[in-house]
Amino acid sequence: MEFLYYTLIVIATFFFMEFTAWFAHKYIMHGFLWVLHKDHHQKEAGWFEKNDAFFLIFAIPSWLCIMLGMMNFNYYVVSIGVGIAVYGIAYFLVHEIFIHQRFKLFRNADNSYLKAIRRAHKMHHKHLSKEHGESFGMLIVARKYYDQAKKNNSSQR
Repeated sequence: MEFLYYTLIVIATFFFMEFTAWFAHKYIMHGFLWVLHKDHHQKEAGWFEKNDAFFLIFAIPSWLCIMLGMMNFNYYVVSIGVGIAVYGIAYFLVHEIFIHQRFKLFRNADNSYLKAIRRAHKMHHKHLSKEHGESFGMLIVARKYYDQAKKNNSSQR
């Protein structure tokens, strides 16, 4: 039964991370840490971006929860760290590979939800400054983008 609790904590943490990432993106990355996030909106030469530092910033709590939880046999805390790590893996796959094509994989997605994610992110990137903006989340997008993608998919058939 405890395994079920740990699994539920991992899942709940994963979904909570979407809201944490939205908040951090809107108020921190587009706020006082714009200096790190700016090159994600205004491309500079090179493969790496200063924005990649956020990978470490989000990885640290995950690592600490897993490490300290294991050291203290507190598997609830380990489950939180695993949930954060799973979200980080999803972020890498969705944001870095699927949306920004940092690796040329998953190029031809024909799924309305995936197209909505891409469109929402594209609309986010049309804003080149830290002010203004829309679509700060990764997995939860405004209904209008999903409806547009669904409409485009049905008209292509």
